[in-house]
Amino acid sequence: MQRTELDQYLGSLLEVGRFKDYGPNGLQVEGRTEVRRIVCGVTASLRLIDAAIEAGADTLLVHHGLFWRGQDGRVTGWMKQRLQHLLAAEINLFAYHLPLDAHPEFGNNAQLGARFGWQADGRFGDQDLGFVGPLTEQSLADLQQQLQLVLGREPTVAAGDGRPLRRVAWCTGGAQGHFEAAIAAGADVYVTGEISEPQAHLAAETGVAFVAAGHHATERYGIKALGEHLAARFGLEQQFIDLPNPA
Repeated sequence: MQRTELDQYLGSLLEVGRFKDYGPNGLQVEGRTEVRRIVCGVTASLRLIDAAIEAGADTLLVHHGLFWRGQDGRVTGWMKQRLQHLLAAEINLFAYHLPLDAHPEFGNNAQLGARFGWQADGRFGDQDLGFVGPLTEQSLADLQQQLQLVLGREPTVAAGDGRPLRRVAWCTGGAQGHFEAAIAAGADVYVTGEISEPQAHLAAETGVAFVAAGHHATERYGIKALGEHLAARFGLEQQFIDLPNPA
């Protein structure tokens, strides 16, 4: 398919226009006109760009792109290297941040929930990014073990008051700031990627458990699902490359 067709399709599918984001969504670096082989990954790091080149990709599809609000703006150092490799190989770079988090089928939150059998019956937080729904009653220890087994990473836990877990709220990545909204939404436990100092106090004082399961670990699944969808719908070649990240 043509690059412009892919850009238009993803913009419509992910409803890019309705989000106020921290950077541009859609085509960030222009490469070849025709799209045949897509490599998907979480972040447009130099390692992923080089892996896409090695895989013979003409298009790289990521959740975390190159350009963010508040950046210096100069093309030097690491930014020069990433852009230089993309441009030399004529690889298109598409990035979708909040639109991918929020999508009800291919989004990071939807895909993470699917791996644990969580069915959302509500949304919460800024731009309704967070999901909340019922949980088959379990202990926090059981949930922690399940998360570690599936995600391959030991989560950081602020335990709350030890109540039985009947409702779970979740929002992937760096969404620790949505904890208060998750509490207001009636959650017994909140699962996200990262924790900051204030969340430990809020967990102790409200009794709602907080689980930080890893930023990268919780955001692997949306971009993978989106790539698989594009391959099935348009007959494109697609490969998901997961590069280990301790965060």
